[in-house]
Amino acid sequence: MNLIEEFNTYRSEMNEKIMASDNKVIKRFFNLDTNTYAEGALDIKSKEMIGLACSMVLRCDDCIKYHLGKCYESGLDKKEVFEVFSIATIIGGSIVIPHLRRAAEYWEILEKEGNKNV
Repeated sequence: MNLIEEFNTYRSEMNEKIMASDNKVIKRFFNLDTNTYAEGALDIKSKEMIGLACSMVLRCDDCIKYHLGKCYESGLDKKEVFEVFSIATIIGGSIVIPHLRRAAEYWEILEKEGNKNV
């Protein structure tokens, strides 16, 4: 199993376990998150780019991987994703650089593996 499959499988399995707890607050939060990234006044591609930049500034590696996968699915190319990386780095400062490295590595894997694991 490669890095993308591992991440997606773990995320999916744990989300199922969390949702099985039937906690109303958690369910509502997950629903809010899902609806936030749905098509609206902004298209999904734009929302995922915003989510990626915010995740990098907040330094959440799982969030970065998730949004990179969604950006890939949305059709971003390498130049576009690196512009998002540059915005996040400018906003977040040098503390973002370790996450930038991991994000660049994960993007390379997404490009190499193609759509089979997203």
